[in-house]
Amino acid sequence: MSKRKLNFMITGGAGFIGSNTARRLIRDGHDVTIIDNLSRTGTEENIRWLRGQGRFRFSKIDIRDAAALSKAVKRARPDAVIHLASQAAVTTSVENPYEDFEINTLGTINLLEAIRAVRPGAVLLFASTNKVYGGLPDVRIKRAQNGYTFRDLPNGIDESRPLDFHSPYGCSKGSADQYVRDYHRIYGLRTVVLRQSCIYGYRQFGVEAQGWIAWFTIAALTGRRLTIYGDGMQARDVLFIDDLIDCYLKTIRNIDTCEGEIYNIGGGPANRLSLLELISQLESLTGHSLDVQYAGWRPGDQKVYISNIAKAYRGLKWQPRTGVSAGLRRIFRWAEQNIDTIRKYI
Repeated sequence: MSKRKLNFMITGGAGFIGSNTARRLIRDGHDVTIIDNLSRTGTEENIRWLRGQGRFRFSKIDIRDAAALSKAVKRARPDAVIHLASQAAVTTSVENPYEDFEINTLGTINLLEAIRAVRPGAVLLFASTNKVYGGLPDVRIKRAQNGYTFRDLPNGIDESRPLDFHSPYGCSKGSADQYVRDYHRIYGLRTVVLRQSCIYGYRQFGVEAQGWIAWFTIAALTGRRLTIYGDGMQARDVLFIDDLIDCYLKTIRNIDTCEGEIYNIGGGPANRLSLLELISQLESLTGHSLDVQYAGWRPGDQKVYISNIAKAYRGLKWQPRTGVSAGLRRIFRWAEQNIDTIRKYI
């Protein structure tokens, strides 16, 4: 697909990833329709912020409402749909697995059916998760400096890894992941599954259950006590929001060769970050020690997850450009400059 002006629809477009993606698309001159039910912390603030970035259309729709979603797709006639709407916290899924299923699995099927019925030629990017690989109980790990890492997989987990859904969240997102893939095989929809690792950046109104880098940053700036569940050595490959949006755009431009594919999208081994390393960097940025307490491990929490992003490099010519230190400085500066607004939502 060329770089011509396109008509985009973003479900969950008022969220952290969605609002940043919408801003980039608006600035690039594309038509943008945002679908969101505004249930997430900070989404109304993000819509107000986007009003100052340019023109877009907004519909307050819950993706569990199949009829409303179908009408929205028919009205927008998108060339590309970026599906970000979800229930995104493992802890919330454990507390309410039925609602988690309705939003993540049923909501995705509603969108797939709407596209199949009224816009079958549209590209659909689905934001999946590394949680589809489960707890990785057979993968050996070791303690590295300030964090865990894989003992035998220096490049991380690749897409050939068997699926092993763990936690209701893993089940609901994993089911949706496979539906999106299968709608390409069975119905010919132009779908791509992106199994995203930990994304962080501007406009992330993080809370303890979801958005850990943003939450730690906000807590550091507001003097709140942080709780580390486990030993703090757990590590992830982290990806800055600008690099993720670059990936979305490259995927759409390369859709003729990548439709039906699945890609692991994260920071890769070069952008591994543990909780203890994050605390150390935040203490350097703030100039003081953070108030930290420890608690037991949470269900389904992986000690380490690192994405092997080689397939995305080969197929999409994409790789992260923002290192961890640079990315943390950017989110810290954003939070520092917007702390009065952030305080309204924490």
